[in-house]
Amino acid sequence: MAAEPVWSVDPRTGKPREQVAVEATAEEVDRAVRAAHAARGALADRAARTALLRTAADLLDGSRDHVVEAADAETALGPVRLTGELARTTAQLRAFADTVEEGSFLDVRIDLPDPGAVPPRPDLRRWKVPLGVVAVYAASNFPLAFSVPGGDTASALAAGCPAVVKGHPDHPATSELCASLLRRAAAEAGLPEDVLVLVHGFDAGVALVRHPLVAAAGFTGSVRGGRALFDAAAARPVPIPFHGELGSLNPVVITPAAAEERAAGIGAGLAASMTLGAGQFCTKPGFVLAPAGAAGDRFLDALAAGVSETEPSVMLDHRMRDAFLAGVAERAALPGVDTPVTPGAGGAHTVSAGVLAVDAGRLAAGGHHLLLEECFGPVTVVARYTTREEAAAVLDLLPGNLTATLHTTEAADDPDAAPLLAALTPLAGRVLVNGWPTGVAVAAAQHHGGPYPATTSTATSVGATAIERWLRPVTYQSTPDRLLPPELRDGNPLGVPRR
Repeated sequence: MAAEPVWSVDPRTGKPREQVAVEATAEEVDRAVRAAHAARGALADRAARTALLRTAADLLDGSRDHVVEAADAETALGPVRLTGELARTTAQLRAFADTVEEGSFLDVRIDLPDPGAVPPRPDLRRWKVPLGVVAVYAASNFPLAFSVPGGDTASALAAGCPAVVKGHPDHPATSELCASLLRRAAAEAGLPEDVLVLVHGFDAGVALVRHPLVAAAGFTGSVRGGRALFDAAAARPVPIPFHGELGSLNPVVITPAAAEERAAGIGAGLAASMTLGAGQFCTKPGFVLAPAGAAGDRFLDALAAGVSETEPSVMLDHRMRDAFLAGVAERAALPGVDTPVTPGAGGAHTVSAGVLAVDAGRLAAGGHHLLLEECFGPVTVVARYTTREEAAAVLDLLPGNLTATLHTTEAADDPDAAPLLAALTPLAGRVLVNGWPTGVAVAAAQHHGGPYPATTSTATSVGATAIERWLRPVTYQSTPDRLLPPELRDGNPLGVPRR
């Protein structure tokens, strides 16, 4: 059977641009994984890893115009957004280089022997070692920061794990360009280029998660696709960790006092956040609990005004556009659902943003479950509640999320703030107050994850601790100093932080 071509497609027209590659066969996936596996020993040198990560950042920055042009042609996300995303991507690579150089991610713990302890304690020295080859599944909505050079790849390489990346079909040319830059960075750092390998194709992605030499996987995408791969990872003869980001509604709760204080500002802020990037952020606020009454009306009017002023936008591909149009039509047709701004087709290749509104009582009574599911694209659902208890009852129905947001008063005490914040906290990995969740800072204290289906693990895919996904602890007991890794030896010759 002939190999299937991989085309770069212009989402602004739906027309193919160029053939970029061919889909990998099972044999080619096997060769890719084995090549990456053979390169893993070279990544044991932490200095080489830091050089790789910093060189990759430098090469990406040096090719900025070319990378942004390629990504825009395939995603229609625009040069401004993509220039910012590239800056985030290279900053992330450098941050992981700093993490590797500093060394505390190794979590070194040493217990010296104590024969008098009960029970007696031998010499114990614990640290973390890389798992092995990591399969990375690139995201559609972030062709840089969550794809070939993104956080999963960067953190895997930082941990000492080679990465085999399954490129996303929405941006194969961008993937090929970024992979070539990362492989060049490896060579310049004195490492085998196969510490990073790129493959294409749906079947290749399935073969990848099943390959016996793949030790872990990172995924960003849909609930359906991620859950299928998660189940495949668990069903292997030797199951592997699967760190998937699948879907998130990102609920927002506005207290009555906050609506009284600044309804217009909250409405305008929500409009900007939920339409950002055509509503294709994983952190888009897709469900809002707003109070009934005059203040809530002012909020909804401001939201509707802001959304109405948004120009029609191009989504990442026509399949997603079709799913958005079908999803908003089905939701808008539910009994009792109003459309302050009707979402739908903005043209042959675009969509128009919209707002759906419903009484929270319908949801609290167990109806309209569809409104409590993510709809990918520029739409949000506003549920109007009459009491704090009604709002809490709706929150009890929500699945896990990446984020949850509370809008309360900025100065005066708000009696609803503390109980509603407590109700939001179990729902998400990041809880915001008086802000908007779109935008995820790369920082040591960041957590980008949440209860299922937001993610399939308790780990984060953003921030320094994302490296922990690809490591496992090992303890050496009563081991002569000369046989220990340098990081564990007496005198701490490498100066690694130790406990």
